[in-house]
Amino acid sequence: MKREADEQGLIGALSTGDISPDQPAWHIASPQPLPAPYELKPMPSGTAGLEGEVIEVSIGPHHPSTHGVFRMDVVLDGERVLRLKPVFGYLHRNHEKLGEQGTYLSAMPFTDRLDYFCSLTNNWAYALAVEKLAGLNVPERAQYLRVITAELTRVLNHACMIGFLLQELGAMGTPLMYAFREREKILDLFEALTGSRMMCNYLRFGGCRCDLPPGWAEQCTRVVEGLPRFFDEFERLLATNEIIMARTQGIGVLPADLAISAGVSGPGLRASGVNYDVRKVDGYGIYPRFEFGVPLGEHGDVYDRYMMRMLEMRESVKILQQALRDLPTGPVIDPKAKLRNFRPPAGEAYGRLEAPKGELGFYLISDGGPSPYRYRIRPPSFINLTVLEDMCIGHTLMDAVAILGSVDIVMGEVDR
Repeated sequence: MKREADEQGLIGALSTGDISPDQPAWHIASPQPLPAPYELKPMPSGTAGLEGEVIEVSIGPHHPSTHGVFRMDVVLDGERVLRLKPVFGYLHRNHEKLGEQGTYLSAMPFTDRLDYFCSLTNNWAYALAVEKLAGLNVPERAQYLRVITAELTRVLNHACMIGFLLQELGAMGTPLMYAFREREKILDLFEALTGSRMMCNYLRFGGCRCDLPPGWAEQCTRVVEGLPRFFDEFERLLATNEIIMARTQGIGVLPADLAISAGVSGPGLRASGVNYDVRKVDGYGIYPRFEFGVPLGEHGDVYDRYMMRMLEMRESVKILQQALRDLPTGPVIDPKAKLRNFRPPAGEAYGRLEAPKGELGFYLISDGGPSPYRYRIRPPSFINLTVLEDMCIGHTLMDAVAILGSVDIVMGEVDR
């Protein structure tokens, strides 16, 4: 009753003007200030000419622009990045120790879960290491199938990377859906061949798990023939867009000498003008038989890293057309390959290839037993992340999001 009387009195006083609206009533508690979601710190040394205090902000690990469970600790002066520390480890799944506990073959499905956009290239890199260790030969037809699935994977990855990058620049939906439209066609091929759309688990030591189903090569040829039209459409939409050019040109420059010293590989390295592609350097598989170019950038910025993906997809189509045209008949696995009770001789081997994100390598040590004595992975996403701070310092926070998108990471292979 007292509370109702107080409320009636307050309403009456406000209506007669006895209480000024900017003076709180005696029975209304003043709200307590909430703690700030950031931390103010003094300006660091070496920032002469700047005024005020810096803010340390934690972006992630559940922010949509961080590509998964990834966090960036950013020190800002206003919107300008002064320091940036990438923080990862939230998705660690003990992959390498699991590889040492099981048999050689049992690790093959785990490789699908590294870069889960590119499971077939993961399979191939692991198979290369084991085949070097055991001295296995791969039949001609299986070599062609490996190249075809790897280049389809490259197209799939690069198209989606561009879609995600544009999503982070603010183009919500349309470019990503264009990329996903083509991705679905490739995933249909993977599902028909392997039984799975993403975790394909198709390669085996000494070849491939099974041959092509009827009509697969013809359907693949139709998909490949339609890709240049998609590339033209995608490039017309994006390449000369004024907003994209303003947001990406001159942003996140990675000098060639820094890229080399940090071990960066893949399109990010070639965007800085370094002519290094493992398909050309090692000539693994049957890549020396195919004619294709290695696109190179001039500036090493976000725009060049975007264009590398566009140009590399066109080169992948050239490889696919040649491989589908020359696909031979024959077995798809080495008859000498022994999958059950597989025990390679004691020794060590490193197998690497040009995955869509860069150099992916597997290092194995065998003691002659059924399990690897040592099983280690060189994931390109992890290595390429080490220069993120160097590319972001001096740019704005919104530029840092675009720079991260241009690196093209998947946390499955960063944390493993």
